[in-house]
Amino acid sequence: MTAAPELLTIRDLAISFGGLKAVDGIDVTVGQGDVHALIGPNGAGKTTVLNCVSRFYDAARGSIRFGGQELLGLKPHRVARLGIARTFQNLELFPELSVLDNVLIGRDRAMSAGILPAMLRLPSERREAIRERDHALGLIDEVGLGGDADAIVADLPYGRQKLAELARALALDPRLLLLDEPAAGMNQTEARTLGDLLLRLRDRHGLTILLIEHNMSLVMRVSDRITVMEQGRFLAAGTPPEIERHEAVIAAYLGNRDADAIPRRDRRRLGPTKEMAHA
Repeated sequence: MTAAPELLTIRDLAISFGGLKAVDGIDVTVGQGDVHALIGPNGAGKTTVLNCVSRFYDAARGSIRFGGQELLGLKPHRVARLGIARTFQNLELFPELSVLDNVLIGRDRAMSAGILPAMLRLPSERREAIRERDHALGLIDEVGLGGDADAIVADLPYGRQKLAELARALALDPRLLLLDEPAAGMNQTEARTLGDLLLRLRDRHGLTILLIEHNMSLVMRVSDRITVMEQGRFLAAGTPPEIERHEAVIAAYLGNRDADAIPRRDRRRLGPTKEMAHA
């Protein structure tokens, strides 16, 4: 099978906090149109990588190129305008607002009527407001929250709040979607539904997805490629079947025990275990 052209390339990325090397020379290549999972045990540095891509953190060294353009040095809003959107490990929503209002906030970049028409409520502004509301409602329905568009975010279960954050990220019309533990707070049935949704969104919107997730059933089912980190460093990369069989990955997830002594059923499971928590 022909490899997808590279959309995101991370090379020799490194960042430290107070002398602690959170990420130490990591390389990741994400193909256009792929679902690429970034996994690893507790403290591996996965979220730190996403924070560098979205420019919330400044790297000490390395390169992050998106569609051939270097991201390091850009402001976060410039990165968003290039077509990169994300969700967060800890929800970044306006909990006192409705799902619809949160998604409309994500559409702000796409609105073009300008401040004067908005202040005067001119016809052009009213037409655009209607279009944007319809677009936002379509996204809310697409992620499975159609009945909750007017619900206050804080009143929703955590798993449905994660879906609201996904809808808001989609409102940016991204080319690359960064997802940090989107299945957190979901049971296995909900996580399976989410996996189906992510593949549908990828195909319908032409998305590339870089995914951090501890639900290994979800990761193995939806991913085209997987990169594994351990203690801030690259450990392995490959397809889901290759990663399931990788002895160093098995050992890292199951406590660095002798891989030959690990039962086959545990080799295929790869977690979640007590060693797996938030990166």
